[in-house]
Amino acid sequence: MTSEMKNRFYNVEPATIGHHLHYGFMDPRIRSMLHDVKIVGTAFTVKTNSNDSTMVHKAVSLAEEDDIIVIDRTGDNKHACVGEMVAYAANSRKVAGVIIDGTCTDIQALREIGLPIFATGLSPITTKLYGISGEVNTMVQCGGVSVQPGDLILADDNGVLVIPKDTDYQYILEKVEGNEEREAESKKMIDSGKTLSSITKADQLIEQFLSQR
Repeated sequence: MTSEMKNRFYNVEPATIGHHLHYGFMDPRIRSMLHDVKIVGTAFTVKTNSNDSTMVHKAVSLAEEDDIIVIDRTGDNKHACVGEMVAYAANSRKVAGVIIDGTCTDIQALREIGLPIFATGLSPITTKLYGISGEVNTMVQCGGVSVQPGDLILADDNGVLVIPKDTDYQYILEKVEGNEEREAESKKMIDSGKTLSSITKADQLIEQFLSQR
């Protein structure tokens, strides 16, 4: 993906993309642990079991600038696999963010580091380094969505969206940018006195519905 296209994705709202895509949106339980964040990057995936975070440490050591580390916790929502040191190491490698289908810890330190972290919540119970299981850069499940290495990730305070790497990004951008231009025009019309239902043609749909009863 070119830097120009990445910037275009950064300047559109994931929620606007939701007008055109019906897949790829992670479950809302995975939410930003910080405030006022937005990240765009490609997925660097890792899978680890309930209490072994060995592969998370390896993934953080391999991830490159602007990668977004996506962690499949294989169902565990009790043990935190990301805390101060993992976030600090990821931030030092200029990783764009971390998304966990599970919990994180050390929230005060995470806020100080400032690396965007998306998780299901917080936990004081941490994983350990056992070296008994895990995978890096394979397909994972996160928030009910299959994620492949290299998939496009957009995440902000509203949630996380995964767009497969074989998607026609240009087509999506043209649709979404058109939507956002029309929204600007709609705001002007509302300011001039028009109702939202007349602008969106909701009035016509209601009339059709009532006529069929």
